[in-house]
Amino acid sequence: MIEVIENGGQKMEDKRYNTEKRDGIVFGLDIGTRNVVGTVGCMIDGEFHVVAEVMKQHKTRAMLDGQIHNISRVAEVISEVKEELEAKIGHTLTEVCIAAAGRVLVTETTKVAYEYPEETVVTDEDLHTLNLMGVDQAKKQLDSREDAKYRFYCVGYSVVKYYLNGELFGSLEGHKATKIEEEIIATFLPEDVVDGLYSAVERAGLEVANLTLEPIAAMNVAIPENFRMLNIALVDVGAGTSDLCITKDGSIAAYGMIPYAGDELTEVIVQAYLVDFATAEQIKIDSTENDEVIFKDIMGIEHTIKSEEVWKLLEETKEKITNAVSDRIKELNGDKPVAAAFVVGGGGKVHGFTTALSEKLGIMSERVALRGEESMHDIIFDEKGIKKDPLLVTPIGICLNYYEQRNSFIMIHFNGEMMKLYDNGKLTVIDAALQAGYKTEELFPRRGKEITVSVNGINRMIRGEEGESAKVIMDGENVGMNTPLKKNCDITISPSTVGVGATCQVKDLEEYTIDNLYFIVNQRRIACPKFVEVNGVLESPDYELHDGDRVENRNYYTVGQLAKFMDIQLDPNGEINVNNRASSLDTLVYENFSVDLDTINYASMDDSYLTDENDIDDDRDDKPDNNESYDGDIDDNDPEDTSDAATENQNSETAIVENKAENKDDNKGIPIRVYINGSQYTITGKIKYVFVDIFNVFPFDINESNGRGVYTTINGENCGYVQPIQDGDKIEIGWKDK
Repeated sequence: MIEVIENGGQKMEDKRYNTEKRDGIVFGLDIGTRNVVGTVGCMIDGEFHVVAEVMKQHKTRAMLDGQIHNISRVAEVISEVKEELEAKIGHTLTEVCIAAAGRVLVTETTKVAYEYPEETVVTDEDLHTLNLMGVDQAKKQLDSREDAKYRFYCVGYSVVKYYLNGELFGSLEGHKATKIEEEIIATFLPEDVVDGLYSAVERAGLEVANLTLEPIAAMNVAIPENFRMLNIALVDVGAGTSDLCITKDGSIAAYGMIPYAGDELTEVIVQAYLVDFATAEQIKIDSTENDEVIFKDIMGIEHTIKSEEVWKLLEETKEKITNAVSDRIKELNGDKPVAAAFVVGGGGKVHGFTTALSEKLGIMSERVALRGEESMHDIIFDEKGIKKDPLLVTPIGICLNYYEQRNSFIMIHFNGEMMKLYDNGKLTVIDAALQAGYKTEELFPRRGKEITVSVNGINRMIRGEEGESAKVIMDGENVGMNTPLKKNCDITISPSTVGVGATCQVKDLEEYTIDNLYFIVNQRRIACPKFVEVNGVLESPDYELHDGDRVENRNYYTVGQLAKFMDIQLDPNGEINVNNRASSLDTLVYENFSVDLDTINYASMDDSYLTDENDIDDDRDDKPDNNESYDGDIDDNDPEDTSDAATENQNSETAIVENKAENKDDNKGIPIRVYINGSQYTITGKIKYVFVDIFNVFPFDINESNGRGVYTTINGENCGYVQPIQDGDKIEIGWKDK
């Protein structure tokens, strides 16, 4: 309270409260079918102070049954209420709290649980998270119904029961727990109802700070928390609908609504007395406050009637409404009457309403009562002249609800749908997207389809190109996924795109090489390019790889491939020898292996295959010994047969050259003893030895392959044919099973 201002000749205390503080000023707006009631107040030392209050009637039937039908007309009335309140308090109002009701109101009850990794103290944020889980699950239950005709939005919820480690508990905050649970009742209205409220408020230049349900708001005032252990019904009789709320065992047990209320009574008066709706509404109000009612009909004739006449006129309709209310209360309460009922709202003030309702419920008349002034004993009215009326219960309750939920939830529009998110101060666009059920893969760039190939026995994934990120627009501006959310912001997300699928040619593989292999063919050293097999078929470097392809870098040729590559025609009756052993067209030939072929056209062979070296003389030390051979039928698809050979033979030329140099002047060399398949053999003639040297002493018949591959090990380790061997090595060689 800072100063005194003048307002139409009336002095009142100016409440210039800090809106940024939790206990700052709050503007509650009850947008009813007949009236719009605005209340401005604040919490001071735990007591709610009503600073100012304004009530305006709709000029036309802009609302029916609690739903807005003419947004612009309702917005005009809201603007008038806002402006009058601003004039009274000397403060600009930018945010407002509202409540929703309507004919199509649906409730869902569910139970949710949260388990901690270890025993943890339950915090307020944990409870909010649990509430959010409950609302989300209730929404999924509602959406799963086959008969759901509307897109629903949660407008309120109440916790029915809490459980701590499986035990029923009244309050969880501050307790240690490994598991917390709650039963929650969530209330939903069609999205177009909520959208209409938001649109009308926004047209009046306001932002929604909090949205709740009208019965929840009314309950905050009419039924104190200590009363909720009792089985009580709250009946909010508005103009278009009568909203119901049932309490039991300390919490709200059910919500409901019936589409009968004060307007039903007013319509009867319109027809009986030939008056417009506004005059009929006034007749209804005056009949509850005065002995006589004075009015003019549409002909301009003035009438004076007894209030009892109006009561009798409304008796039948009143009976219909109270019957419907009673039936709905019993239905919500498990087909049983409640212990007591409180009535709020203008429609409940009609003469005899509470008495009739008590009769229908079958309880004493004293246990059905209007809640007005007596329910507001904890409310401080700073503005003079405010009448403590049942009409004020709901707008004051809207204000009080703000203090329970403010800064806990924010409202946004997400791809055309309204959402309510728990506000931890760190909410971003991605949080909203995930809560809305947006697929994660549609938020971030998606790569095109990958392909997986096997390269030399090792699986390799080739990834597709990355697509574009999801496009996010917030309030008309392009933003990112990590952009903080704003209250009432409008977000539109276009899903991310999928990039181009993976493409790869053989020549694009890092393993691909253009190096040559060198063979000795009929005493002449030739260079042959290394090649690649895909799925067992020789392919060019430009071959486009496909998912599942098996790619092998071949560091060998078959005799047949070698002859075909060199374009030489073999003598069908001639011999084929590899390393001085009889072989076939399928025999594998590795680097520096010696191949002797009987040909028809060898003399005309293209000299482009020859190296710069001279023809090799039979007496050269690098010519393989007579027994230097290996099987020509190694399994082409077995990586064990090829990978080691590929690795070892890649540098085999260097190794063999070294051997040549070392042995050139010493034909005896240094003998070594090795154990081959368990038997001892002595190898002589060289300074250094490699695996293929065992064929000089160990009989291994390549003609026994029968399509099988060869296994080779040194001291228990797989090896290739040019793997060095040492004195004392234990060597194993044999045929693999098919």
